[in-house]
Amino acid sequence: MFKAKILFVGPTESGKTVVANFLSDTTENVGGEYRPTQGVRILEFESQLEGSGDKICEVELWDCSGDFKFESCWPALMKDCSGVVIIFNPDIPSHLKEIETWHSIFISTQSLLESQCLLIAHHKPGSEIKHGRLPLAPNLSRLPLIHSDLEEEPEDMRHAFYRYLGNVVKAMSESREREEMSIIT
Repeated sequence: MFKAKILFVGPTESGKTVVANFLSDTTENVGGEYRPTQGVRILEFESQLEGSGDKICEVELWDCSGDFKFESCWPALMKDCSGVVIIFNPDIPSHLKEIETWHSIFISTQSLLESQCLLIAHHKPGSEIKHGRLPLAPNLSRLPLIHSDLEEEPEDMRHAFYRYLGNVVKAMSESREREEMSIIT
């Protein structure tokens, strides 16, 4: 069984905790007023990998605060991470610019493969932005992008995340095989 450590990062008030709770089937903090994450929340659950038959993956989902006052903790959060998901609210124009910073801090510095990264445009209830192409920076436009609409299409979001998780596990498996081959030869 694989164990994947996935970081959820992005601007404040983008919906990271809502998406994390949904994917992990955690009901904590559903609805109600906004309460910013302090530092990080770690949610653990098992997931069946889409398209892998019966393979199960243990997931550590690290719901990281979007507040830069926790920046000094970020190197410790990144240690041994398997993948990074940048979540943003497409209704907030500044988020499209901010996610470039999140990419440079959490993805570029770790040399993750594109298959280990994911962008989630989280549409909150009443969102005005339609699903489709967004004006992303060139380095971000190469990453897979999914639109999250938990009110209208919640299971589409879950299946898209499971596909992403399958890609992360595949990258981990290939990396492990390369490492083993380098030891043998």
